[in-house]
Parts: sequence; C-alpha cells; structure tokens
Amino acid sequence: MTADAPPDAPPDATTPTPPLRFAVVHRTEYEYSSPMSDGYTVAHLLPRETPTQRVVSAAIEVDPEPDEFEEHTDVFGNRVVRLGVHRPHDRLVVTGRCMVDVDAAGGSAGLPSASATWERTAALLTSARGELADEVGRFAAHTTATPTLVSLDELVGDLYVPGTPILDVVRGLSTRIHREFVFDAEFSDVSTPIAAVFDARRGVCQDFAHLMIACLRSRGLAARYVSGYIETVPPPGQPKLTGSDASHAWCSVWVPDHGWVDADPTNDQVPPQRHVTVAWGRDYFDVTPVRGVVIGPAATQRLTVGVDVTSGDAT
Repeated sequence: MTADAPPDAPPDATTPTPPLRFAVVHRTEYEYSSPMSDGYTVAHLLPRETPTQRVVSAAIEVDPEPDEFEEHTDVFGNRVVRLGVHRPHDRLVVTGRCMVDVDAAGGSAGLPSASATWERTAALLTSARGELADEVGRFAAHTTATPTLVSLDELVGDLYVPGTPILDVVRGLSTRIHREFVFDAEFSDVSTPIAAVFDARRGVCQDFAHLMIACLRSRGLAARYVSGYIETVPPPGQPKLTGSDASHAWCSVWVPDHGWVDADPTNDQVPPQRHVTVAWGRDYFDVTPVRGVVIGPAATQRLTVGVDVTSGDAT
C-alpha cells in the first residue's frame, strides 16, 4: 500500500504533460493605388490535424466579402482555400484565425532511443513500393527550391559516416546550420536560391528549411517542408509585442519504424517545442500562406503581414 502524495509534491514523472493551446491570428493585407477589377487568391492558413496536434477551431475572414470561396484538401492533405473578388476593390484583407492543442514535445521524448542508419533508410526509400512509396517518395525528389548542389558536401559530408543513425545525422545537421548560418531577415526573399544562402551563410527560416531538406535529399533521404508558426517569447520584463510573431518554417524527416520527425534548424530543435503546424509539401511553393493575382490598371501595391501567437495550457 502506498501513501497519497502531499498536495505540494511534484507530479509523478509518468504523469502526462498537458497539451498547450495556441491561438493564432495571421493577417495579410494588400493595398492598391488604383482599384483592381478582379482578383484570385489561394491561402494555406487553416491548420491540419497531426498525431500531436488537434484543431479546436479554424476560419478565414475576407474583406471585402468574396464572390467565390471554396475549401478543398490538396494532394498532401493540407486544407486549401481559394477565393475570388470579382468587382472593383482597392484593398484585400485575408485573416486566418485558429486555435489548436499541441502535445508538449518534451525535448527528445517520444523519439526512438535508436534509429536505422541513414544508408539503410536511403535503401528502404529506393526500394519503396505501395503505401510507403506514396507517403514518402515525392519527398525524396529534389525541386527547384531544393536542388542538388556539389557545394553542400562541404557542409554535410562528414555527417554521413556509414553506420550513423539517421536521427544523429538529423540532429547534427540541425545544429550545424544553426551555428554556422546567421538569421538575417533583410538578406533573402522567396526567390533567393539556396546556393546564395549557402555562400553568404545567412538567410531566414524558409532558407534554412530548404537548405536542410536539400542536404537530406542529397543522400536519398525523404524530407518535407513544414509551414506554420512558433511562439516567440520576449526578453524578461518586456511585454510581448503585437505582430512580433511571423510565419515559420522547418522540415520533417522520415525515420524507419517511427515515421516523420520534425526538425527546426533555425532554432536547433529536434523535435520543435512550441510550434503550430499548418501545412507541408515538397518546398515553400507547395504551401505558400497567401498568394494570388489581380487584374486591373497599372498600380503600385503595398503588402502588410502580421502574425500573433498566444498560448496557455489547454483546458
């Protein structure tokens, strides 16, 4: 017979950590110097269910009221919204609001203590058939944003030692990118190739995710691009600033006998700790948060994007 723990005793080590509840508001505003007569927009702003994330609520608001609004699921299982405004308008505001419960990662908790070697993993992918090929095959192929570059061997060649567990490769690559590359929001945009990022040793989360994916695919491994959000914590004693958060990107690697493992090289977290997953694909261009086209007279355009992420224990 065991005695009950006193009220102020720490919780038992086996007690599950309660999930975190994140509320996200992602606002994208376009302003045109002359009214546009027509416009079409595609948005990846609605989060998806994952083994560690549950969607409590999610919605997209559009101003002005769209003439068309349709949601579908793409080939990757992401929720995609297509909308159209087919009358004159000089601004368009697309706001995604969601609330999700995310299981606490607890560092490496939940990851296997041992994993297959990277070369065995690559061999399994090469011979994959059926459901496995459908799940991972498309994420092992290079894309324009994640090309094969000989120069990447300078960054990762010594990590691919025969017999090295794939999780050790993933952790080593995440750490190396985090240590050797500088986060510089002014350096790149969505069109900047990873060759330029590699040469300058600087970029943003999107660049680092593409770089890590290219390094993994260079050895026949499967990696996918993940878009979402991360909660940023202000310095002690300073208030959280409205709009200080932004869209975030990381990657996910397929590990035999386990499944997909997320890795955030920008923050060197395997797996990530306080992240909200929205969508995943082969690269950024499969899951662009908001993109579109407008029809009208020649005009200038101003784009403003603001993201707010708040959290608390899920109840």
